[in-house]
Amino acid sequence: MKKFFRISGVIVISITLLVIALPRILNSMGLNPEYTGQSVELINKRALIITTSHSVLSKADEIKGKKTGVWGAEMTHPYYTFLDGGMEVDIASIQGGTIPIDPDSFSYFVISPEDKRYLEDPVAQAKANNSIPISEVDIKEYDIIFIAGGWGAAYDLAQSSVLAKKITESYYSIKNPIIGGVCHGVLGLVNARDREGNLLISGRVMTGVTDKQIDELGINFTPKHPETELRKAGTIFESQSAFRDIFATHVSVDIDKRFVTGQNQNSGLETAHTMMRLISMRN
Repeated sequence: MKKFFRISGVIVISITLLVIALPRILNSMGLNPEYTGQSVELINKRALIITTSHSVLSKADEIKGKKTGVWGAEMTHPYYTFLDGGMEVDIASIQGGTIPIDPDSFSYFVISPEDKRYLEDPVAQAKANNSIPISEVDIKEYDIIFIAGGWGAAYDLAQSSVLAKKITESYYSIKNPIIGGVCHGVLGLVNARDREGNLLISGRVMTGVTDKQIDELGINFTPKHPETELRKAGTIFESQSAFRDIFATHVSVDIDKRFVTGQNQNSGLETAHTMMRLISMRN
């Protein structure tokens, strides 16, 4: 009996230590990597983060489903990158109002330092709870347009004709902004058109969450998949892979340096910093 309790105690302690260490282990494998590159300041510049308004992860013929929305880090990572770099940051969404945040993104195993900072930041929370409807955004006022992802984005970004028109309007605005996003957020770019009526992103190098990652996670019933839609739009799709793509990351910059896109939830910090650096190089 003593031997049994001794073995049980060892097992309990081992499991406890594993649970405590697991976030660090996942980080070392590639989840939520720290940004170690160059940082810049952009005083008197403005950034806009756009998110989904969709909150249910369901199949096409279903109404109910698991709660979803924007993936937390895909909003918090760019938000604090821009804010700490001296920028004024606004948050918009397809419908406006309270932005649904995927509850899984703030779970113990995947929560990032920026997520924790958000949960203690009443100003940022107020912006997310009172997001600007995309239809009311003066898109020409921004130097950076960043579209966040998450499963909810598969349901309403590519489907929004208003967002497509706003992206086009932004592209031709006098501020010459940097446009982009991460993961499913790139779906907000696929239907924007140039002045001749052609797809704005056709022929450009871009990335987004891979079909492989979606299949590995078993959530391939969503209506739009970024890799598939980017390829349909005529982009030159590129990405990195890992034994599981949830641990991969990649950032793409098009030849004109107008679009910066990140592969997945790991790419937000680098994508945001790259956008800022490209603007700083213009001065």
